Amino acid sequence: MARIEDYALIGDLHTAALVGRNGSIDWMCLPRFDSPACFAALLADSEAGRWLIAPANVDPANGGNSTRRQYREDTLVLDTEWEVEGGSVRVTDFMPVRDDAVDLVRIVEGLSGEVSMKMELVLRFDYGRVVPWVRKHGEGISAVAGPDSAYLTTHAPLEGRDNRTISEFTVREGQRVPFVLRWAPSHEPEPRRIDPARALANTSSFWREWIGRSEIDGKYKEAVERSLITLKALTYAPTGGIVAAATTSLPEQIGGPRNWDYRYCWLRDATLTLQSLLAAGYTEEAGAWRDWLLRAIAGDPADLQIVYGLDGARRLPEMDLPWLRGYENSAPVRIGNAAAPQLQLDVWGEVLDGLSLTRAASPTGTTDNSWDIQVALMEYLEGAWDQPDNGLWEVRGPRRHFTHSKVMAWVAADRMVKAVRESGLPGPGDRWANLRSTIHQEVMAKGFDEDLNSFVQSYGSKELDASLLLIPRVGFLPPDHPRVVGTVDAIQDRLTEDGLVLRYRTESGHDGLPGDEGVFLACSFWMVDALLGIGRTDEATALFERLLSLRNDVGLLSEEWDPRTRRQLGNTPQAFSHFPLIHCALQLQHGETHHSDTPLHDGGRGGSGGGRISENPSPAPGGQAAPDSQ
Repeated sequence: MARIEDYALIGDLHTAALVGRNGSIDWMCLPRFDSPACFAALLADSEAGRWLIAPANVDPANGGNSTRRQYREDTLVLDTEWEVEGGSVRVTDFMPVRDDAVDLVRIVEGLSGEVSMKMELVLRFDYGRVVPWVRKHGEGISAVAGPDSAYLTTHAPLEGRDNRTISEFTVREGQRVPFVLRWAPSHEPEPRRIDPARALANTSSFWREWIGRSEIDGKYKEAVERSLITLKALTYAPTGGIVAAATTSLPEQIGGPRNWDYRYCWLRDATLTLQSLLAAGYTEEAGAWRDWLLRAIAGDPADLQIVYGLDGARRLPEMDLPWLRGYENSAPVRIGNAAAPQLQLDVWGEVLDGLSLTRAASPTGTTDNSWDIQVALMEYLEGAWDQPDNGLWEVRGPRRHFTHSKVMAWVAADRMVKAVRESGLPGPGDRWANLRSTIHQEVMAKGFDEDLNSFVQSYGSKELDASLLLIPRVGFLPPDHPRVVGTVDAIQDRLTEDGLVLRYRTESGHDGLPGDEGVFLACSFWMVDALLGIGRTDEATALFERLLSLRNDVGLLSEEWDPRTRRQLGNTPQAFSHFPLIHCALQLQHGETHHSDTPLHDGGRGGSGGGRISENPSPAPGGQAAPDSQ
C-alpha cells in the first residue's frame, strides 16, 4: 500500500480526491467531503474502489510509481509523468471548481514515443460496500446504486471485467486521451457534459487568479502559498467551513486504533484559520469562515460543541465500518466523531479569541454584530470554567483540570475585557477583569510544577503537554517570562522524539486509549513560535526548515510524523499542520511574534496589519434569548 505522503490532493471546493504516485485515485467522497466514499482503497484494497491510470507495463501494487509529479504552478492541477521503455506519458488530474455538477477529469498525454496504457475504474459506493449496476452509455458507461449515479465519458475503448471497467489503449507523442467521471443523485438526469480542455484552462485560471490575491512575499513564499491553496481546497464553498482533513481513519500509529474522522470543522481551528487568511490578504475567505463560525455556535452556549458538520450540523454519530480493514490493517475505520459532545472548555476561549481577532481586523468604527453571542458565551463560561474537562486533545479518559483549558478560559475573559475597555462594547468589564485575575492566579499556583520548572498538563500532575507552548502566544505570560522559558526547556528535554514535539506521553494511559502515536506536527510549529519569542531565532529557524522538509514532494503535510520509520501519519492533508506553517513563516520573516488576537503582518509588502475583514450583520442566533432577558 502507498505511504500517506505518496498522495496528492485535488478538489472542487465541495469534496476532494487523493491521487497516488502510482496513478491511482484511492479516496474520494461524493458529493461532499463528509459523504460516503466511492473510492475507498485507501482504507482497504482496490476492491473497495479506486481509479487507476498508468502505463500498462508498470505494476501499481509493487512500486509502479511515476518518474515525477508536480502541481502546475500556483494551481491544484496535478501532473504525473512516467518514463518507460518506448516513451513517456503524462496524466493530468483535476476537479473543475463546482457549479452545478461534480466532475473529475483525467487527461492522458503522450510526451514522447509510444506508451501502452491501462485504465481501471472500480466504483464502490458507500465506502466500498456497494457494487453499482454498470451499463454502456454513449461514449462511456453509467453506474447506478441506491442514491448514487456516475457517468464515465471517454473515446478510449471500454470493457467490463470482474465488476471493473477496463480500458487498454496506446498513446503517442502529442496525443491526448481524456476521461471524465461525473456524479449525480440517481433520481436526477445525467449532468451536462464538459469539454476537458476548456475545463483544464478554466480550472488553472481559477487557482492562479485566487493565489494571485496573496500578499505573501519573502523566503518562504512557495511553502506558504502551497499551504494556502491546500486550505482553500479543504474549504466547503457553500458554507465557508474548512474541514480538518480530507480523510478519515488514517492512523496515528500503524496498526493501532487511534483512527478518527477529520472531515468536519473544528472550532479550535478558528483563530489559526482567521489569522492565516487575514495575514495573506484573504479577507473574503476569512469573513466566510467567521460567518460559518457564528452560525454554528448560535443557540444555547451550554450546547457549544468542539466540532460541527460542514453546514454547522451538530449530530456527528460515530460508527465503525467493519468491512474495511483499515489503512495497513489499522482498525477500526470510523465515520462520525464521538468527541463532538465532549466538554472542552478551551473552545470558548478559542472562539472568543477568533472573534476578537476579526474585530481587530475590521474597519475602525464597525459595529460588532456578533457581540450578543459573545456575551452569552462568556456568561456561560463564568459558571463553567472551574470544571474538569476533556481538554484540547479530546481525551476519552476521565475529565481533569487541564492547564491549557484554564489558560483559554483566561483568554476568553481577557478578550471580553478588552472589547469593553478598548472597543467600547457594552458589558460588565470589571466583573470579567476580576474573573481574569482569579483564573490567572489559579493557573500560576496549580498549573506550574516547581520541581520540573514547567507548567504541567493538568493540576497536580507531573506530565508535560505541548499545548503549554501556547501560553505566550495567547498573551497569558510574556514570551521571555522565566516560567515560559522553563516550560520550553522542559518540553525540549522530556517531550520530544528526534527533536520534534509530542502532544503528550501516551504511556500514562490517561487518554483512555491503547498504543502510541507519532509526533504531532502542529506542536513542533508551536515550538518554533515559542523559541522565536524567547529570542532563540536561529534555533527556531532551523526547526521550521526541518519541518518544511517533512512535507511530501507536492508540499503537503499530514497530522503527524513518525521519526522512527520516517513517514507521515494521520489524516491528510491536515489543516492544523498547514495553519501554523503559515503563521510561523510570517513571524520568522518579520522576526517577531504576535498574540493570537493581533493580525499578523501582510507578508512584507509594506502593510502592518494584514487584511481587513468587513463586519456583516449576522443572522439571529436560533433559540438565543436577548441579553436583556437572560
